[in-house]
Amino acid sequence: MSRFVVFDLDGTLLDTVDDIAGSMNAVLARFGLPQHPKEDYMRFTGNGARVLTQRALGDQQELLEAVHPAYLAEYAIHSRELTRPYEGIPEMLKDLLAQGIQLIVYSNKDDSDTKAVVGYYFPDIPFIRVIGSQRDMPLKPDPAVMDATLEELEYKAEDGVYVGDTVTDMQCARNLKLFSVAIGWGFQTEEELMGENPDRFIRHPGELLGIVRGWPKVNA
Repeated sequence: MSRFVVFDLDGTLLDTVDDIAGSMNAVLARFGLPQHPKEDYMRFTGNGARVLTQRALGDQQELLEAVHPAYLAEYAIHSRELTRPYEGIPEMLKDLLAQGIQLIVYSNKDDSDTKAVVGYYFPDIPFIRVIGSQRDMPLKPDPAVMDATLEELEYKAEDGVYVGDTVTDMQCARNLKLFSVAIGWGFQTEEELMGENPDRFIRHPGELLGIVRGWPKVNA
């Protein structure tokens, strides 16, 4: 049995919203478009950079093909300025590893950006896989990419937990048949998350350890 935890990235492991907002606002300003407060970007994220761009553009969708690649280029430069791990995350990851838990990052962020920020902020954490969005591959909540990954690793759904901060994450966990843990320190509200009926809701990273220690009852 290989016990594992699948983590979302933005809003779950890392507070990335300042760098996301700063990068997109810089591009919007370059195109002479209105900018948005940070709080708006907490609603815009979760479904990949293209959807983020669509939401930021509002009624200016004709600029999507120009603004989207400009944002990707801007964010690649500025993705590691104000971003920080949430309090308690590094310690929680190390505690999970000490219990023999395999760790996976699964994000709708562009794959190269996902790998770059994970490698930068968690250089001493040996994630078994770090997966972001790739061309011609479906985004979360579609389970195809993670289903293929778990099959490759020979991991069974009953041995895994999915941790995320968005409705999209909870839908993806359900599609993967993984035990779902919604978190209260991320980008979406408890009310939004509870509407998806997660298996558990936690308010601090340390609470995840208690869930993991309850294996194999976690999916009972």
